[in-house]
Amino acid sequence: MTHSTAALLEMNDIAKVFYTDEVETHALAGVHFHIQRGEFVSITGPSGCGKSTLLSILGLLDTPTAGEYRLAGVPVQDIGAAERARIRNKEIGFIFQAFNLIGDLSVYENVELPLTYREGMSKAERKERTLASLERVGMAHRLKHYPAQLSGGQQQRVAVARALVGQPSLLLADEPTGNLDSKNGEAVMGLLDELHKAGSTICMVTHDPRYADFAQRKVFMFDGRVVDEDTLHRLRHEEDQRLDAQIRMARAAAP
Repeated sequence: MTHSTAALLEMNDIAKVFYTDEVETHALAGVHFHIQRGEFVSITGPSGCGKSTLLSILGLLDTPTAGEYRLAGVPVQDIGAAERARIRNKEIGFIFQAFNLIGDLSVYENVELPLTYREGMSKAERKERTLASLERVGMAHRLKHYPAQLSGGQQQRVAVARALVGQPSLLLADEPTGNLDSKNGEAVMGLLDELHKAGSTICMVTHDPRYADFAQRKVFMFDGRVVDEDTLHRLRHEEDQRLDAQIRMARAAAP
């Protein structure tokens, strides 16, 4: 695969195997993947294809079983837990399907929280960044409210503000519209589109082809591998044919 060595993130031959009760589950198999600074990439594919596992490794929430992962040129696949946490806090912003806001913290406190783990950052700087981040997503007028007082769309906007507040190199969005109706889903995707146009690098997992179309580049996954669109359609067709054959055999064998 030929591309610039200046990729923000680069994965080479990444594998992830889960071991349970002597059963091996190969969630990722030989994944090669890269994102350039300033790109907006969507990852789509059928349920269970490895999308969320890939995103967890990209976000340093999980480690690969094999392969190399470089973030901003630094190999990060084998670093310790404390260094992973430090890099996550500084370089990566997360947007989750379930919002993951803390119910007994105000909107302001939820957005400020990641900054409280930054060494050497003054309270005044935290306040300036928090207010600026809420302003960007149109939620500065709700800073004293609590999550339960907000709609789903508003909660996701606050979650985006929290992801942005640390000025990360990379935004990772895991089904960011999954818990929203279509109107709020469109609004959140519009916000991500604005952030991308302003220079943010975004990697989003989505099952919705309408929202995948917001991305500059679409990546498809099937059975733990990254594939192109034509390969995805071929593999799905082969899978459907296999299932049809199994159903016919089961019916033929039935008494």
